[in-house]
Amino acid sequence: MEKHAEHRTLVKALLALLLLAAAPARADCRLALSLGLDVSSSVDAREYRLQSAGLAAALVAPEVQEAFLSDPAAPVSLQIFEWSGWAQQVVRQDWVTINGPADLEAVALRLATQRRSFDQYPTAVGFALLYGGQSLAQRTDCERRTLDLSGDGTNNDGVSPDLARRDHPLVGITVNGLAIGATRVTLARYYQQYVIQGPGAFVEMATDYADFERAMRRKLLRELGVVEVSTR
Repeated sequence: MEKHAEHRTLVKALLALLLLAAAPARADCRLALSLGLDVSSSVDAREYRLQSAGLAAALVAPEVQEAFLSDPAAPVSLQIFEWSGWAQQVVRQDWVTINGPADLEAVALRLATQRRSFDQYPTAVGFALLYGGQSLAQRTDCERRTLDLSGDGTNNDGVSPDLARRDHPLVGITVNGLAIGATRVTLARYYQQYVIQGPGAFVEMATDYADFERAMRRKLLRELGVVEVSTR
């Protein structure tokens, strides 16, 4: 009887080890989030300042900070880049792991003190998708990967966004959009049809650049997994 009991105990222990080995390892981060900001010629100096200040304010809003820091064991990794024509994409904040409020405050301060990268080039939405996708393709250490692309116009330079979405760097990457300005409803339909992709992908809308902070704050909360989000 004792031998049978020992045998059963050994079998249970081996099964437990096998199940543990078969369980997928938890990712180092739960989300790699890349934010792409439109700096094409349609964005004037005032609008650019509102966009930069709006993103900075959204990142340090208490509810956004809480969403970023909701799971300390699996943090969020953040990147920010500016995009315009087919050859104009620049990283403004390289990948940074958000471990506390100080990390978000440092990103916000950097945004407030940087100069605009470009201001006289067209709107290459397709190349912005490819640029963000190539960067996110390297972040296989994260459970989810999301590209957050904001803009105030349709593609008028380089490869079209619907063709760009077929490129391999965008496989497995969710793309969300933020449509800005007077034509936002029409632009949102364009983003819905040609830009966004992936499970739960969506388009947020901002009335104008003065409304950018509110729209970005709501967009970040949705991307960070906060389901109930007020419109204001």
